[in-house]
Amino acid sequence: MGKRKELVTWQEVERLVDHLTPQFTTEFDSMVIVTRGGIVPGGMLCDALNIENVMTASVDFPFESQLEVAKLLAWPQFIQFPDDTRLAGRRVLVVDDVWGSGRTITAVKNRVSAAGGFPSTCVLHFNPHRSLFSQARPDYFAATTDAYIIYPWEVNRGVDKVLLECPEEG
Repeated sequence: MGKRKELVTWQEVERLVDHLTPQFTTEFDSMVIVTRGGIVPGGMLCDALNIENVMTASVDFPFESQLEVAKLLAWPQFIQFPDDTRLAGRRVLVVDDVWGSGRTITAVKNRVSAAGGFPSTCVLHFNPHRSLFSQARPDYFAATTDAYIIYPWEVNRGVDKVLLECPEEG
């Protein structure tokens, strides 16, 4: 059985960001955007929230086994991450597009905490049905879904796996 897919328009992305901005009760010193998916919503949010200290994090979950369980247990590899001194003592908003399994954003949140920062997580869509964390959820999210979301910035990439199959992480 295939997973339900939902194509989100640019107008809907703008509405989701507009829905998110009044939720923030904390002023953030910094933002860490999870690449690649978080770049567009992170850029929109740093402008809306007037956050000027913006950094990126890139995370991979390498695996050698073809077993689904082994894929989920892979340890995160940080390809790019801000220096600890840029995070220590700061209120950091960690932004991605979607919380699917939750592995990526949770790994970034934990690394910000380990650096001495105070992270909060934010996504456009939260999928509680795919989350690997029964008690954890994003601190801020605009919508809940059970679908595989395709964002407008993913549509015109050409022949890309995003349109061919649903990823197992996120």
